[in-house]
Amino acid sequence: MKKITVIGGGNVGSTAAQRIAEKQLAQEVVLVDILEGVPQGKALDMWESAPVEGFDSAVVGANDYAATANSDIVVITAGLARKPGMSRDDLLLANTKIVKSVTEQVVTHSPNSILIVVSNPLDVMAYVAKKVSGFAKQRVIGMAGILDSARFRLFIAQELNVSVRDVQAMVLGGHGDSMVPLVRYSTVAGIPITELISAERIEALVTRARNGGIEIVNFLKTGSAYYAPSSAAVEMVEAIARNSNRVLPCSAWLEGEYGLNDVYCGVPVKLNANGIEQILELKLTDEEIAGLKKSADDVTANIKKLDI
Repeated sequence: MKKITVIGGGNVGSTAAQRIAEKQLAQEVVLVDILEGVPQGKALDMWESAPVEGFDSAVVGANDYAATANSDIVVITAGLARKPGMSRDDLLLANTKIVKSVTEQVVTHSPNSILIVVSNPLDVMAYVAKKVSGFAKQRVIGMAGILDSARFRLFIAQELNVSVRDVQAMVLGGHGDSMVPLVRYSTVAGIPITELISAERIEALVTRARNGGIEIVNFLKTGSAYYAPSSAAVEMVEAIARNSNRVLPCSAWLEGEYGLNDVYCGVPVKLNANGIEQILELKLTDEEIAGLKKSADDVTANIKKLDI
Protein backbone atom coordinates (compact mmCIF):
# COMPACT_ATOMS: atom_id res chain seq x y z
CA MET A 1 0.00 0.00 0.00
CA LYS A 2 1.12 3.54 -0.69
CA LYS A 3 -0.36 5.43 2.26
CA ILE A 4 -2.00 4.62 5.58
CA THR A 5 -3.25 7.41 7.83
CA VAL A 6 -3.88 7.30 11.56
CA ILE A 7 -6.16 10.02 12.92
CA GLY A 8 -5.42 10.87 16.54
CA GLY A 9 -1.91 11.24 17.90
CA GLY A 10 -2.67 10.04 21.40
CA ASN A 11 -1.47 6.77 22.87
CA VAL A 12 -3.56 4.44 20.69
CA GLY A 13 -2.95 6.37 17.48
CA SER A 14 0.78 6.92 17.88
CA THR A 15 1.38 3.32 18.93
CA ALA A 16 -0.66 2.09 15.94
CA ALA A 17 1.34 4.32 13.59
CA GLN A 18 4.59 2.95 15.02
CA ARG A 19 3.46 -0.65 14.53
CA ILE A 20 2.26 0.04 10.97
CA ALA A 21 5.62 1.59 10.09
CA GLU A 22 7.64 -1.20 11.70
CA LYS A 23 5.64 -3.80 9.78
CA GLN A 24 6.16 -1.77 6.57
CA LEU A 25 2.49 -1.99 5.67
CA ALA A 26 2.69 1.21 3.58
CA GLN A 27 5.26 3.37 1.85
CA GLU A 28 4.06 6.33 3.93
CA VAL A 29 2.39 6.47 7.34
CA VAL A 30 0.67 9.75 8.23
CA LEU A 31 -0.19 10.67 11.83
CA VAL A 32 -2.75 13.48 12.23
CA ASP A 33 -3.71 15.35 15.39
CA ILE A 34 -5.14 18.79 16.19
CA LEU A 35 -2.38 19.60 18.69
CA GLU A 36 0.23 21.70 16.93
CA GLY A 37 3.64 20.04 16.76
CA VAL A 38 2.60 16.83 18.52
CA PRO A 39 2.06 14.58 15.48
CA GLN A 40 5.08 16.12 13.75
CA GLY A 41 7.33 15.45 16.74
CA LYS A 42 6.05 11.93 17.34
CA ALA A 43 6.28 11.04 13.64
CA LEU A 44 9.84 12.31 13.35
CA ASP A 45 10.82 10.40 16.49
CA MET A 46 9.34 7.20 15.00
CA TRP A 47 11.02 7.76 11.64
CA GLU A 48 14.38 8.22 13.35
CA SER A 49 14.00 4.69 14.74
CA ALA A 50 13.88 3.30 11.19
CA PRO A 51 17.64 2.67 10.84
CA VAL A 52 17.61 0.68 14.09
CA GLU A 53 14.34 -1.19 13.53
CA GLY A 54 15.04 -1.69 9.84
CA PHE A 55 11.92 -0.30 8.17
CA ASP A 56 11.71 1.95 5.11
CA SER A 57 8.22 3.37 5.61
CA ALA A 58 8.20 7.16 5.83
CA VAL A 59 6.41 8.53 8.92
CA VAL A 60 4.91 12.01 8.62
CA GLY A 61 2.99 14.11 11.14
CA ALA A 62 0.42 16.76 10.27
CA ASN A 63 -2.29 18.99 11.74
CA ASP A 64 -4.27 19.24 8.52
CA TYR A 65 -5.73 16.58 6.26
CA ALA A 66 -4.02 17.64 3.04
CA ALA A 67 -1.11 15.36 3.98
CA THR A 68 -3.51 12.40 4.13
CA ALA A 69 -4.71 12.73 0.53
CA ASN A 70 -5.31 9.44 -1.29
CA SER A 71 -4.82 7.21 1.75
CA ASP A 72 -5.63 3.55 1.18
CA ILE A 73 -6.59 2.90 4.82
CA VAL A 74 -7.54 5.40 7.52
CA VAL A 75 -7.52 4.36 11.18
CA ILE A 76 -9.69 6.62 13.34
CA THR A 77 -8.57 6.71 16.97
CA ALA A 78 -9.50 10.34 17.68
CA GLY A 79 -11.70 11.00 20.67
CA LEU A 80 -11.77 11.28 24.43
CA ALA A 81 -10.45 8.38 26.51
CA ARG A 82 -12.24 6.86 29.48
CA LYS A 83 -11.42 7.77 33.06
CA PRO A 84 -12.25 5.76 36.21
CA GLY A 85 -16.01 5.59 36.77
CA MET A 86 -16.82 6.23 33.10
CA SER A 87 -18.43 3.75 30.77
CA ARG A 88 -17.74 3.72 27.04
CA ASP A 89 -21.25 5.11 26.55
CA ASP A 90 -20.36 8.19 28.62
CA LEU A 91 -18.18 9.24 25.70
CA LEU A 92 -21.06 9.01 23.23
CA LEU A 93 -21.97 12.59 22.35
CA ALA A 94 -18.51 14.15 22.63
CA ASN A 95 -16.88 11.53 20.46
CA THR A 96 -19.73 11.60 17.93
CA LYS A 97 -18.84 15.22 17.14
CA ILE A 98 -15.15 14.35 16.82
CA VAL A 99 -15.64 11.27 14.63
CA LYS A 100 -18.18 13.12 12.43
CA SER A 101 -15.71 15.94 11.80
CA VAL A 102 -12.82 13.53 11.17
CA THR A 103 -14.85 11.42 8.75
CA GLU A 104 -15.92 14.46 6.73
CA GLN A 105 -12.26 15.42 6.25
CA VAL A 106 -11.25 11.86 5.36
CA VAL A 107 -13.97 11.58 2.70
CA THR A 108 -12.84 14.86 1.13
CA HIS A 109 -9.20 13.80 0.84
CA SER A 110 -9.41 9.99 0.55
CA PRO A 111 -12.76 9.05 -1.01
CA ASN A 112 -11.58 5.52 -1.87
CA SER A 113 -10.15 4.62 1.52
CA ILE A 114 -11.16 1.87 3.94
CA LEU A 115 -12.00 3.14 7.43
CA ILE A 116 -11.07 1.29 10.61
CA VAL A 117 -12.79 2.84 13.61
CA VAL A 118 -11.23 2.49 17.07
CA SER A 119 -12.85 5.42 18.91
CA ASN A 120 -15.31 4.61 21.72
CA PRO A 121 -18.10 3.69 22.07
CA LEU A 122 -16.79 1.60 19.22
CA ASP A 123 -19.86 0.14 17.52
CA VAL A 124 -21.73 3.46 17.58
CA MET A 125 -18.71 5.38 16.27
CA ALA A 126 -18.45 2.90 13.38
CA TYR A 127 -22.08 3.75 12.58
CA VAL A 128 -21.27 7.47 12.70
CA ALA A 129 -18.36 6.98 10.27
CA LYS A 130 -20.51 4.93 7.89
CA LYS A 131 -23.41 7.37 8.02
CA VAL A 132 -21.25 10.47 7.49
CA SER A 133 -18.96 8.94 4.86
CA GLY A 134 -21.63 7.27 2.76
CA PHE A 135 -19.09 4.51 2.12
CA ALA A 136 -20.17 0.95 1.36
CA LYS A 137 -20.50 -1.14 4.51
CA GLN A 138 -17.50 -3.27 3.46
CA ARG A 139 -15.26 -0.20 3.83
CA VAL A 140 -16.22 0.93 7.35
CA ILE A 141 -15.13 -1.55 10.01
CA GLY A 142 -14.96 -1.35 13.78
CA MET A 143 -12.11 -2.76 15.88
CA ALA A 144 -13.66 -4.74 18.71
CA GLY A 145 -13.56 -8.51 18.82
CA ILE A 146 -9.83 -8.84 18.17
CA LEU A 147 -9.03 -6.90 21.35
CA ASP A 148 -11.62 -8.72 23.44
CA SER A 149 -10.44 -12.07 22.02
CA ALA A 150 -6.81 -11.18 22.73
CA ARG A 151 -7.60 -10.45 26.35
CA PHE A 152 -9.58 -13.69 26.67
CA ARG A 153 -6.77 -15.65 24.98
CA LEU A 154 -4.16 -14.23 27.34
CA PHE A 155 -6.20 -15.11 30.41
CA ILE A 156 -6.72 -18.67 29.09
CA ALA A 157 -2.97 -19.02 28.44
CA GLN A 158 -2.18 -17.75 31.95
CA GLU A 159 -4.71 -20.15 33.48
CA LEU A 160 -3.19 -23.17 31.74
CA ASN A 161 0.42 -21.96 31.64
CA VAL A 162 0.61 -22.46 27.87
CA SER A 163 1.83 -20.32 24.98
CA VAL A 164 -0.60 -17.66 23.78
CA ARG A 165 0.22 -18.83 20.25
CA ASP A 166 -1.68 -22.06 20.85
CA VAL A 167 -4.83 -20.36 22.18
CA GLN A 168 -7.67 -19.40 19.85
CA ALA A 169 -10.86 -17.67 20.94
CA MET A 170 -13.84 -16.00 19.28
CA VAL A 171 -15.63 -13.09 20.92
CA LEU A 172 -18.71 -11.57 19.28
CA GLY A 173 -21.06 -8.72 20.12
CA GLY A 174 -20.42 -5.20 21.31
CA HIS A 175 -17.01 -4.16 22.49
CA GLY A 176 -16.29 -4.83 26.16
CA ASP A 177 -19.14 -4.94 28.65
CA SER A 178 -21.69 -6.60 26.35
CA MET A 179 -19.32 -8.93 24.52
CA VAL A 180 -20.43 -12.49 23.75
CA PRO A 181 -17.53 -14.94 24.17
CA LEU A 182 -18.07 -18.21 22.31
CA VAL A 183 -16.54 -20.56 24.84
CA ARG A 184 -17.23 -23.68 22.77
CA TYR A 185 -15.25 -22.18 19.87
CA SER A 186 -12.29 -21.37 22.13
CA THR A 187 -9.44 -23.87 21.96
CA VAL A 188 -5.87 -24.64 22.96
CA ALA A 189 -4.03 -26.36 20.09
CA GLY A 190 -7.43 -27.44 18.81
CA ILE A 191 -8.62 -28.79 22.19
CA PRO A 192 -11.80 -27.10 23.48
CA ILE A 193 -11.10 -25.16 26.68
CA THR A 194 -14.12 -26.89 28.24
CA GLU A 195 -11.95 -30.04 28.29
CA LEU A 196 -9.17 -28.24 30.12
CA ILE A 197 -10.75 -25.66 32.45
CA SER A 198 -13.67 -25.96 34.85
CA ALA A 199 -16.90 -24.13 34.05
CA GLU A 200 -16.43 -21.97 37.13
CA ARG A 201 -12.95 -20.87 36.11
CA ILE A 202 -14.05 -20.25 32.51
CA GLU A 203 -16.78 -17.95 33.79
CA ALA A 204 -14.19 -16.07 35.87
CA LEU A 205 -11.97 -15.65 32.79
CA VAL A 206 -14.93 -14.44 30.73
CA THR A 207 -15.79 -11.87 33.39
CA ARG A 208 -12.22 -10.61 33.51
CA ALA A 209 -12.09 -10.33 29.71
CA ARG A 210 -15.42 -8.48 29.71
CA ASN A 211 -14.00 -6.00 32.23
CA GLY A 212 -10.56 -5.93 30.60
CA GLY A 213 -10.73 -2.28 29.58
CA ILE A 214 -11.93 -0.89 32.89
CA GLU A 215 -9.35 -2.96 34.80
CA ILE A 216 -6.63 -1.04 32.95
CA VAL A 217 -8.44 2.31 33.29
CA ASN A 218 -8.59 1.79 37.06
CA PHE A 219 -4.85 1.15 37.18
CA LEU A 220 -3.89 4.10 34.97
CA LYS A 221 -6.38 6.57 36.51
CA THR A 222 -5.76 9.18 33.80
CA GLY A 223 -6.10 7.16 30.61
CA SER A 224 -7.11 3.87 29.04
CA ALA A 225 -5.49 0.89 27.31
CA TYR A 226 -3.45 1.47 24.17
CA TYR A 227 -0.83 -1.24 23.57
CA ALA A 228 -3.35 -4.06 22.99
CA PRO A 229 -5.95 -1.87 21.22
CA SER A 230 -3.32 -0.60 18.78
CA SER A 231 -2.13 -4.17 18.12
CA ALA A 232 -5.70 -5.23 17.41
CA ALA A 233 -6.27 -2.35 14.99
CA VAL A 234 -3.00 -3.03 13.19
CA GLU A 235 -3.90 -6.72 12.79
CA MET A 236 -6.89 -5.50 10.77
CA VAL A 237 -4.74 -3.04 8.82
CA GLU A 238 -2.29 -5.82 7.98
CA ALA A 239 -5.05 -8.17 6.78
CA ILE A 240 -6.29 -5.47 4.41
CA ALA A 241 -2.89 -4.19 3.31
CA ARG A 242 -1.59 -7.68 2.57
CA ASN A 243 -4.90 -8.88 1.08
CA SER A 244 -4.59 -11.94 3.29
CA ASN A 245 -8.22 -13.13 3.75
CA ARG A 246 -7.84 -13.28 7.54
CA VAL A 247 -10.88 -14.44 9.52
CA LEU A 248 -11.15 -12.04 12.44
CA PRO A 249 -13.92 -10.82 14.76
CA CYS A 250 -14.73 -7.24 13.76
CA SER A 251 -17.62 -4.83 14.15
CA ALA A 252 -19.57 -4.99 10.89
CA TRP A 253 -22.80 -3.45 9.58
CA LEU A 254 -25.38 -6.22 9.65
CA GLU A 255 -28.29 -6.54 7.25
CA GLY A 256 -30.02 -9.70 8.36
CA GLU A 257 -27.01 -11.75 9.44
CA TYR A 258 -27.60 -13.44 12.80
CA GLY A 259 -31.15 -12.06 12.63
CA LEU A 260 -29.87 -8.52 13.20
CA ASN A 261 -30.53 -5.48 11.00
CA ASP A 262 -29.14 -1.97 10.65
CA VAL A 263 -26.63 -2.16 13.46
CA TYR A 264 -22.88 -2.53 13.96
CA CYS A 265 -22.00 -5.64 15.92
CA GLY A 266 -18.94 -7.84 16.39
CA VAL A 267 -19.03 -10.92 14.16
CA PRO A 268 -16.43 -13.08 12.39
CA VAL A 269 -15.50 -11.61 9.00
CA LYS A 270 -13.06 -12.30 6.20
CA LEU A 271 -10.77 -9.28 5.72
CA ASN A 272 -8.84 -8.53 2.56
CA ALA A 273 -8.00 -5.62 0.25
CA ASN A 274 -11.72 -4.96 -0.29
CA GLY A 275 -12.32 -4.55 3.43
CA ILE A 276 -14.95 -7.00 4.63
CA GLU A 277 -15.10 -9.64 1.93
CA GLN A 278 -17.58 -11.84 3.79
CA ILE A 279 -19.46 -12.11 7.08
CA LEU A 280 -19.28 -15.64 8.44
CA GLU A 281 -22.48 -16.86 10.06
CA LEU A 282 -21.84 -19.41 12.80
CA LYS A 283 -24.48 -21.68 14.26
CA LEU A 284 -25.13 -20.17 17.66
CA THR A 285 -27.04 -21.52 20.64
CA ASP A 286 -30.18 -19.76 21.84
CA GLU A 287 -28.19 -18.30 24.73
CA GLU A 288 -25.49 -16.96 22.40
CA ILE A 289 -28.09 -15.48 20.04
CA ALA A 290 -29.79 -13.80 23.00
CA GLY A 291 -26.47 -12.32 24.13
CA LEU A 292 -25.73 -11.05 20.62
CA LYS A 293 -29.20 -9.50 20.33
CA LYS A 294 -28.85 -7.76 23.69
CA SER A 295 -25.47 -6.40 22.61
CA ALA A 296 -26.96 -5.14 19.33
CA ASP A 297 -29.95 -3.62 21.14
CA ASP A 298 -27.55 -1.61 23.34
CA VAL A 299 -25.87 -0.23 20.22
CA THR A 300 -29.21 0.57 18.57
CA ALA A 301 -30.37 2.42 21.70
CA ASN A 302 -27.25 4.60 21.60
CA ILE A 303 -27.57 5.24 17.86
CA LYS A 304 -31.06 6.61 18.53
CA LYS A 305 -29.54 9.21 20.88
CA LEU A 306 -27.54 10.73 18.04
CA ASP A 307 -28.48 13.70 15.91
CA ILE A 308 -26.68 12.98 12.65
